[in-house]
Parts: sequence; structure tokens; C-alpha cells
Amino acid sequence: MFDFDLLHKTLFSMQDSDYRIFQCRLMPGVPEETVIGIRTPQLRSLAKVLSGNPDINEFLDCLPHSYYEEYNLHGYLIERIKNGEECARRIDEFLPFVNNWATCDTVKPKALAKNPSFLLEKSREWIASGKTYTVRFGIEMLMNYFLDGGFSPEYIEIVASVKSSEYYVNMMIAWYFATALAKQWDETFPYIKEQRLGEWCHNKTIQKSLESFRITDEQKKILRALKI
Repeated sequence: MFDFDLLHKTLFSMQDSDYRIFQCRLMPGVPEETVIGIRTPQLRSLAKVLSGNPDINEFLDCLPHSYYEEYNLHGYLIERIKNGEECARRIDEFLPFVNNWATCDTVKPKALAKNPSFLLEKSREWIASGKTYTVRFGIEMLMNYFLDGGFSPEYIEIVASVKSSEYYVNMMIAWYFATALAKQWDETFPYIKEQRLGEWCHNKTIQKSLESFRITDEQKKILRALKI
């Protein structure tokens, strides 16, 4: 049987009060009483230890959690699942309970990355879900794993077709396009030139691109002239 009391004691033993204050400022929508204040390397180390616990599935089955750090720990445990289908199943269970950008962005499913066609299929599903952080996660997967060797222009269109009033979805769209401009300029630039993203995402993409070291000075000059 998984010892939840011991887990909570372990988590609070890692608490950094100053870091907790810092985290709460970054996540205004997360109730402060649910944030313990634990640095990421410590949580990842704990996930490595807990992944060997024979009862760890009891923790993964126990949603929702009480603390922000439990969700991040959950995400790090999912990362350690080696079977792609099992990894995807756990992500599907997990995403509906994610309520902040930090937890959403922390999960990097290596098992899925090894099967690009399956990850692409799942990314499409997540983006089509209409749920804020599930959509954000799907876009992030396209950004992290399909802007390099496995790139296809149609993937840009998938993201461009997302229309949302949610701030954290639109921020990810802008982040995606800023990254795409850095990695696939020729295929991505027409979306900016033709103003196909909507004013907010358009301008935020340009802002992020101007802040990027991966965009050349000449490209930045072009982008500055395209602000709406």
C-alpha cells in the first residue's frame, strides 16, 4: 500500500519558504495553500526514487491531488514510463486535472517521443479537446518534437487553426510560432506576413521573436515592421 502520509511528510521536509513565495507569484491562479515550495531538481530526484516503488500506481491512480508539487511529481513519474501506450494513457488521465501552466509545461514524455507518429496522433487529439491545459500541452508537443527533423508544414497549420480566448492557450500559440520562426522561418513567416494568427497572438509572437537569440537581426528588422 502506498504511504501518502509519508509522501506528504517528505514533500514538506523539502520546503523552501522563499521559493514558495516566488512560485506563487508566477502562478496567480493557483491557491497559495496548495503550494509547498519545492525546487524542481529535488522533485525529480524524488520521482526517480518513487518510480521503483511497487505501489506507485496507487499514487498515479489517486487524482486529484492536494498539492501543486504532487501534480509535478506525477508528471515526472509519467516521464519515466517506458511503454508509449501506457505513458499516453497516464497523460490522458492526468491532463484534465492540470490547472496551471507550470505543471503543464514540465512533462516531457520520452516514451512518446520515440514513436513520432503516435505522438502526432495524440497531439492532434489533445489540441482538439478544447480544454485549456490539454490544448496547451498538445501544442507544446508539436513545438518540442516536430519543428526539427520530423517537421512538416501541415503542423504549423494545426496550431494556426486553434482559436481560443484562453490566455495560456494563446501564450503557447505565440511561443510555438516564435520557435517555429527560429527553426522553420520560410514555412512560418507567411503566417506573420499575412496576419493569420489574430492580433494578440500575432504581436506576442513578434515580441517573443525579438527577445530570441535564435532570430537574426535582419529577421527581427522584418518582424518589427509587421506589428499590428
